[in-house]
Amino acid sequence: MFIRKRWLSTAAAAVSLFLLAFFAAGCGSAGQGKLVAGKLNVVTSFYPLYFLAQSIGGADANVINMIPAGVEPHDWTPKSRDLDTASKAQLFLYNGAGLEGWVDDFLQGLPGDSKLVTVEASEGITLLPGNPEDGETDSSHVDPHTWVSPKSMLIMAKTVADRFAQADPAHQAAYEANYGALKEKLEALDREYRARLAAVKNKDIVTSHQAFGYLARDYGLRQVAIMGLSPDAEPKARDLLRISKFVKANGIKTIFFEELVSDEIAKTLAREAKVSTTVLNPLEGLTPKQASKGEDYFSLMRANLQNLVQALQ
Repeated sequence: MFIRKRWLSTAAAAVSLFLLAFFAAGCGSAGQGKLVAGKLNVVTSFYPLYFLAQSIGGADANVINMIPAGVEPHDWTPKSRDLDTASKAQLFLYNGAGLEGWVDDFLQGLPGDSKLVTVEASEGITLLPGNPEDGETDSSHVDPHTWVSPKSMLIMAKTVADRFAQADPAHQAAYEANYGALKEKLEALDREYRARLAAVKNKDIVTSHQAFGYLARDYGLRQVAIMGLSPDAEPKARDLLRISKFVKANGIKTIFFEELVSDEIAKTLAREAKVSTTVLNPLEGLTPKQASKGEDYFSLMRANLQNLVQALQ
């Protein structure tokens, strides 16, 4: 029995590794993606921008995402081949607001005659400050998670669409039509969030990672995070005690965790406080399973909304 279990475990691990590699390629990793002649080549720094670029670019764009499926973007560092691909594209989309720690060096290293059109997608959004309890109060530390709010994603979509037309004027009409269709869907999602979250009784969300500030700001919620802006940060004992007391004192029924990082701390805290846990996805990337099922920004944001409503009603 032991041998059979060990064999099954080994086989499962091998299948998981295969699927990760397979779906990373399918999601446009720069290690796999190639520039295509005759199309607008667009390189994106992570999934939400890949989603926007595909939606707006349509058949006229070849979109390459730098980060493979299943990889968390905060501490990801591009390889030289990733940067080479990005530098040879016509359009490069990055979030900004401090998400991509490597991007300033990349932009400064571009040659003076580079024709690459670059887009800081968070431009135009009123940014939230970092967590004051972590000492992140100066202007260089802001919350980068703009895309988690449909309201903010609408601003990002317009910023990206304008630069598509700049980079490839010949297909401007197609890009504008694609943007129009995307805008309608994002506006519908925004209406769903506003209507359903306005009706919930509890407005406090306890999350494992401080990734939902824009969602909270735009839809009348209050975020209480176990960890700071980076999901890899280690919470202090006093933070865990503070949040445990908050959960018990405010009748919190659910602690939210995410899929691309460990859920151990959230689940430990939930057990201690005798509450449940569920997923609240910051959409920093797709898992291989989500990619295989054809999940996208809209399906995952609607799953988030459903989980929020169930936890807060």
